[in-house]
Amino acid sequence: MPITRAFEGSVDYLQILDKDGNVDKALEPKIDDTTLVSMYKGMVLARIWDHKYMALQRTGRMYTYPPIEGQEAIAIGVTLACKSEDWLFPTYREASIVYHLRGHPAYQNILIWMGLEEGLRLDKSIRCFPYATPIGTQLPHAVGAAFALRSKGEKSATIVFGGDGSTSEGDFHDAMNFAGVWNAGTVFVISNNQYAISVPRKSQTKSETLAQKSLAYGFKGMQVDGNDILAVYRTMKEAADNARSGKGPIMLEFITYRMGPHTTSDDPKKYRNEEEVAYWRDRDPIKRFQIYLKSKGIWNEQFEKSVNDEATKIVEEGVVKAEAYKPDPKDLFTYNLASMSKDVKRQMEECLGKG
Repeated sequence: MPITRAFEGSVDYLQILDKDGNVDKALEPKIDDTTLVSMYKGMVLARIWDHKYMALQRTGRMYTYPPIEGQEAIAIGVTLACKSEDWLFPTYREASIVYHLRGHPAYQNILIWMGLEEGLRLDKSIRCFPYATPIGTQLPHAVGAAFALRSKGEKSATIVFGGDGSTSEGDFHDAMNFAGVWNAGTVFVISNNQYAISVPRKSQTKSETLAQKSLAYGFKGMQVDGNDILAVYRTMKEAADNARSGKGPIMLEFITYRMGPHTTSDDPKKYRNEEEVAYWRDRDPIKRFQIYLKSKGIWNEQFEKSVNDEATKIVEEGVVKAEAYKPDPKDLFTYNLASMSKDVKRQMEECLGKG
């Protein structure tokens, strides 16, 4: 008779800073004040930027936009925990703030949502992959990049973002399988914001946790309070360090909540109630981190005003420059391929003329 063996596995959960700003001293990471300030500034900037994007879209100055409010701690904590040599593969939701933290100009981030190719003309030095709208397509790309980097002798990690819905896509399972087989230096950052567009998590997967899906592919999965930036930063830093040193992949499921709609084309009132939203608003990532910084003597009202003024200036100046930008019609043709094919060149000449 064949020998069978029961599979056993579990995932850990980490929270360091609770919803009221109380910190677990035994788990509190050692982070210098400069980095703590950068964390707070990043989250505030992301939220101010988010609200401005929503206003621009509602007034017809920008196209469809996916808001990030409520999920700022993941985008900021993950990005700041990485090293400059790591490659980041964001989704559409956190792309703008991730790119900005890596050095992409503010106005170009705004151009992205105005439908202009210049917005995604990313400098190679920032080591960020252009986001794509199809769900999960960036996941196998990140694993392939990790394999390529190792082949070149580079000790770099690839960090790939995804939502809870992406874990039900075929691309996710392809990526996880190859990551396990190749022992790829990839960190899977899954933001579980409770909804895959308008479908609650329980309706799109039967798994008790998303993190446990990694166990089937031979590597560790872990759940983290995604509204706790200290926990996000600590787990991400450890995961990226391990990936760089050849210890293989890991999947981090960050538990969070999307406060707004999936995109500006969505109406969340049709599938969730105000009591649920209020529950998560009480667990706001910026609010709890503000309390923590106050206890450390960093936050005060003057500091808050300075941070908000700085963020508002970045956003408003970016909007002015973006709206003044004059796109080159040739981008419709020259930006699609590394070099134009004869057919594309002919099409450009027919539309724009020669020269």
